[in-house]
Amino acid sequence: MAVDGRREIDGAREKLGHELADCLWSVLVLADRYGVDLPAEFTAMTDGIERHLTNRG
Repeated sequence: MAVDGRREIDGAREKLGHELADCLWSVLVLADRYGVDLPAEFTAMTDGIERHLTNRG
């Protein structure tokens, strides 16, 4: 939000990579802890989006 100008945070652009990496790390830890196959889930999710977009037109 700060990078888009909706919030005031000094150095927001420079901090964005760190924040995204932190989120990714959290997701990876949770997936590992609960036995979620992220590559398979990601593929299934993107396939579903692709089918939805294809069927819209």
